[in-house]
Amino acid sequence: MSKAAARRIALAAQGFRDPKPDPGAATMRQVQRVIDRVGVVQIDSVNVVCRSHYLPFFSRLGPYDTALVDRARDRAPRRLVEYWAHEASLVPPDTWPLLDFRMQWARERAWGGMRSIVHERPDLIPLVREEVAAHGPLTSRECERRLAHDQPRAKEHWGWNWSEVKRVLEFLFWSGEISSAGRTAQFERRYALPEQVLPRHLAAQAVSAEARPSPEEACLELVRIAARAHGVGTELCLRDYFRIMSAQARPAIAQLVADGELIPCEVDGWSRPAYLHADAARPRAVHAEALLSPFDSLVWQRERTEMLYDFRYRISIYTPAHQRTEGYYVLPFLYGDSLAARVDLKADRKASTLRALQVTWEPDAPAAAHAGLAQQLRLMADWLELTDVVS
Repeated sequence: MSKAAARRIALAAQGFRDPKPDPGAATMRQVQRVIDRVGVVQIDSVNVVCRSHYLPFFSRLGPYDTALVDRARDRAPRRLVEYWAHEASLVPPDTWPLLDFRMQWARERAWGGMRSIVHERPDLIPLVREEVAAHGPLTSRECERRLAHDQPRAKEHWGWNWSEVKRVLEFLFWSGEISSAGRTAQFERRYALPEQVLPRHLAAQAVSAEARPSPEEACLELVRIAARAHGVGTELCLRDYFRIMSAQARPAIAQLVADGELIPCEVDGWSRPAYLHADAARPRAVHAEALLSPFDSLVWQRERTEMLYDFRYRISIYTPAHQRTEGYYVLPFLYGDSLAARVDLKADRKASTLRALQVTWEPDAPAAAHAGLAQQLRLMADWLELTDVVS
């Protein structure tokens, strides 16, 4: 297939062909539609424009009430729960048990500081677990305060400290022994037991190994979700969506090909074999206009972004200022079925202004894209309750 056709398939799969509601009129049903399309929403603490997990919904729905996403994450029956999927992410509750193989890895081989707390302070782990069970949801600071009250430190012994409590909570979260009931306004995770967060039939899998899917079953379903969300993609695209190793992904891809869910294909200009989801929409045209989060699932796999759009994109927030060429918090601008520009954005809340500090246009960006970007900046400013736009 042509690269243009692959772009349109990818955009449709990611929800950019779906009709947008009137500004501010989005409902939970439309938020759920986005969740169903993308399957995973990456979160990040950087708050230059807004919390990053709100942006994919804005990109696909236009201005909407962010309380809908908060409710989907924070209130039962939850439509989103947090775990390490594609980095720290929000996923549908049904996806949570599919990540048990990652929880098992955390229990056995997690990285340094988090895993070492098991050996350094084995006495602290049951204390933290008991506090969360008895009083959760709790932030790490609240858990520390409760421990100080319930388990006072002896004056002659230094006891535990906040970093240890936080490390224990993170270990228990990674290993699936506790979950997250949401985040505070300060973006602090609210730790809770799985049964306090998940539907009963899913929470049971947290305590019963027999009820959990095998790693092979889980990887098959994760690749299936990724394939639907991509429409068309390479092995790397399919396995990177949930950060699955190649050795895990290849048998799953082979099974989906054998079952007819994936169709091997070639895309013009791609050096790697591709796979088309059998149910993927194949539109003749897509006209989308959207500013994309740096962590949007449409662009987070950088090689895929270059293959589809001839658009080299990198996150600059960790790049030293003197080495940045396009700004600090750079959002790709989707116009039509192409990525037309990079926009360095900042929500200056003190001045009530959305600032486009730098706009870098692609050489082949159509002239009409300039007006499209201006409109999207105005819509975003209104959504963020900012008065002015400066570009």
